[in-house]
Amino acid sequence: MKAIAITPGKGNPEIIELPEPKITNPNQVKLQVLNVGICGTDREEVSGGRAEAASGHEKLVIGHEMLGRVVETGTSVASVKEGDYALFMVRRPCGKCYPCGHMRSDMCYTGEYTERGIKGRDGYQAEFVVDEEEFIVNVPDEIRHIGVLTEPMSVVEKAIDESLNLQAARLPEADFSSNGWLKDRFALVAGLGPIGLLASAILLLRGAEVYGLDIVDENSHRPSLLKELGGKYIDGRKLETAKIDEKYHPMDIIVEATGIAKLEFELINVLAINGIYVLTGIPGGERPVSILGSEMMRRMVLMNQVVLGSVNASIRHYRMAIDDLTEANLKWPDAMSQLITHKVKYTNFESLLGKHSPDEIKAVIVWNEF
Repeated sequence: MKAIAITPGKGNPEIIELPEPKITNPNQVKLQVLNVGICGTDREEVSGGRAEAASGHEKLVIGHEMLGRVVETGTSVASVKEGDYALFMVRRPCGKCYPCGHMRSDMCYTGEYTERGIKGRDGYQAEFVVDEEEFIVNVPDEIRHIGVLTEPMSVVEKAIDESLNLQAARLPEADFSSNGWLKDRFALVAGLGPIGLLASAILLLRGAEVYGLDIVDENSHRPSLLKELGGKYIDGRKLETAKIDEKYHPMDIIVEATGIAKLEFELINVLAINGIYVLTGIPGGERPVSILGSEMMRRMVLMNQVVLGSVNASIRHYRMAIDDLTEANLKWPDAMSQLITHKVKYTNFESLLGKHSPDEIKAVIVWNEF
């Protein structure tokens, strides 16, 4: 079969030939790959950045945001059947720590986990993939056209879920069993790429008043989609970050999805009393950032603020992502479809992997049609 692979540390993406994977255990599922999304991690890998091949292998098959169709199941598999749409999670447990032993490899202590398409395990940019049933997630037919968004959606599901759990533990005034704390709260989402727009959708579904921050023209695609979902746009070129709370409102929750270190620090200034701020963006480079450290720490202490980082997701967050994608598709079908802005056949992968178009939200490589 064909697959897209790189040489870790060098990049050089290419289409290679590999043996088609086979089911070898009764608990395994074989998927025909349909779509694979591209994110910043993929582009970092193909440029020679962070990537690790499986033990004993020179090359790494990339790709971790996938959607497939079940073509074969092992004899003990009960959760999916041939013809179902489904996907596999990204991370695999280390086999040593408590979280990994309880399906929470997203919280691995040892750092010895593997990740399909990223760290120590081949990914999904291939015609077929096989994995264990415990890592599979069903995708309803009605959202198969946006099912490839499940993995990035799961990342923000976890970030927001962690935030709500923390707020539930320390604030007495809301019914957290139904996400009631978010209703009518002020939420700021920084960065309106796929993570930011999906976070906006989740927050809006839970009743928050959402503001999206970016540095593009208000009538361009991303702000237009935010407004179609029901959010309000803030152009970061026209309003100083530190004045967002003055013009609009101190923010009860901030979801950061930019990976810009300077902005990540500045956003703390607009966090409300008892507010929570979750970071999902990973900054690159080594440029120093100058901050008023004492003022920032004093503010966080006196205002009971929480700042946390969040990465990856558990199987429960993937299932939450499916539920919210389904609800969002019912509520905003046109907007959700428009999150996927670029699609090319795998034979033309270089046109998407090598560059990021200014109007891109989510780019997808197509292996097979629905």
